[in-house]
Amino acid sequence: MSNVLLVIHILVALALIGVVLVQRNEGGGLGIGGGGGGGGMSGFMTGRSAANFLTRITAILAAIFMVTSIVLTILMNQHSAGGGGSLVDQLRDSGTPGATTTDGATPSTGGGDQPAGDATPAPAPAPAPKVE
Repeated sequence: MSNVLLVIHILVALALIGVVLVQRNEGGGLGIGGGGGGGGMSGFMTGRSAANFLTRITAILAAIFMVTSIVLTILMNQHSAGGGGSLVDQLRDSGTPGATTTDGATPSTGGGDQPAGDATPAPAPAPAPKVE
């Protein structure tokens, strides 16, 4: 399911890029691509209706892209090795210093200068000497 959705997502992204590149530049940004005095785009799509059509297609493709992005994120979160949860939950459960687990206990970090069961605070670093 997620592979099919990923393929659809990539195809929509490529189509969105193509539609954006086909659109006519209304602002004249760098002054390129207008075609030397001929009248702009001739042949494939011209006029106001083509601009409206391309704008509508761009909006539809963008909406599909956003929906597939959200659905892929949800699917990948459900299939992740950590069993789901947000990034904050995963950091909290992995033993970030000062974080608490879901039962309210402070997790052991397994590393560092002190053993996990030691409750004494680490000594403060010595102040730096003054240089005058």
